[in-house]
Amino acid sequence: MPLALLAIGSVLDSQKYEVIIIDGRIDENPMKTIQTHLADAICFGVTALTGRPIKDALKVTQEVKKIRQDIPVIWGGWHTSLFPEQTLKDEINIDITVQGQGEDTFKELVETIVKHEEPATVKGICYRNKEGKIVKNPPRVISKMDAFADINYDLIDVEKYFEKKGRRQLDYISSTGCFFRCSFCADPFVYKRKWTAISPDVMVNKLEELYNKYKFTDLNLQDETYFTYRDRVIEIAEKMIEKKLNFTWAATMRADQGSRMSLEDFKICADSGLRRLLIGVESGSQEMMDWLKKDIKIEQVYMCAERCRELGIAVQFPFIVGFPEESDRSVEETVRVALELNSMHPDFRTPIFYFKPYPGTTITDNVIKNGYKLPETVHEWSDFDFVGSIGPWVSEKKYDFFEKFKFYLKFAYSNQRNIYKPLQLLARIRCKYKFFHIPVEKKIVDAFFKKQQLA
Repeated sequence: MPLALLAIGSVLDSQKYEVIIIDGRIDENPMKTIQTHLADAICFGVTALTGRPIKDALKVTQEVKKIRQDIPVIWGGWHTSLFPEQTLKDEINIDITVQGQGEDTFKELVETIVKHEEPATVKGICYRNKEGKIVKNPPRVISKMDAFADINYDLIDVEKYFEKKGRRQLDYISSTGCFFRCSFCADPFVYKRKWTAISPDVMVNKLEELYNKYKFTDLNLQDETYFTYRDRVIEIAEKMIEKKLNFTWAATMRADQGSRMSLEDFKICADSGLRRLLIGVESGSQEMMDWLKKDIKIEQVYMCAERCRELGIAVQFPFIVGFPEESDRSVEETVRVALELNSMHPDFRTPIFYFKPYPGTTITDNVIKNGYKLPETVHEWSDFDFVGSIGPWVSEKKYDFFEKFKFYLKFAYSNQRNIYKPLQLLARIRCKYKFFHIPVEKKIVDAFFKKQQLA
């Protein structure tokens, strides 16, 4: 669900403004829908994620300006938080960019636009003034989440999202930001290692209201680090049990956060409906983890895995390979740990991704100093693909190994139909001995299951 657009749309006074959210993934003809509302629109807003999604954002923005050259176009999201001025410099059809938390910023922007004033006092933006000069205003301090807890899901067709998901799953964000310093992540740059969250009473009361209204069966918490404070998590879980909210939920957890929770804490979460965790590991090498400034220990990952296995909680343990300066030993350790975690439970997964330098991160700053060239304009960024692609630090041999290893790892230990059991046994033997030549099983499965294409 488009949670960023829901968040900023919900802060506006519904008695004064009508918010129209158009999702290009859901709307069969988004441009036609835009044209329907454009004549009366106060402004046009776009949320932009760095990489290929920018291509659609640029195309729609340019079409909008062709129809109404006078309409203020506001871009927000990750890309404008990382490149506030460059985005305006590169694309004349964008008038304002928003950095960081956007709720208060958007509210103030709309009021300024209605009054036909320049947004000179609006914090957290860059804009092009009447003389055409790009102006960067002071940053906005992160606001407490309780002020933005009342998200109006009626701004979207919730049932349509349930249908597309194939389940009655509601997406929700209960916190913003992250305290941690991982060198491959842009969060420290965008949120300055700050974190704020909705308080337990406010959150559970809102979830109860949404549950009664939309009858969802699963809650997908999209927080960067939901388990930041143990006491908050347990209080929320206990209140969900007390209110008999009969839905499952999934969330993100750091291994160090999980290691500070007791088995009883995990049980309370499971009793409240916890069905799946996402615990980032990134590398099986402690030396590499320290280089990445993950601030977790491999032992903490295994501790969380053991508790989740005992309680039947599914876990995704993502890994990343192909970092600059990554040694062969580090790669071997990643393969070993991924295999061990994946084999612990049929509902454990260890997806493996390839590192690509994301702007705003410490590692990216370092590789640029060593000669790596990032895209230099918003248009070049629109051709930069993060999903499924590899950086210059992954050889063809390493890529071929991991593509095969990922397939066999997933196939070997997940729940499979009886017809695939012989192939699954063979896949386990392959994983054990790291023998992936002549991948007949992969070709058979690929022939029957069409691979999902991602943007």
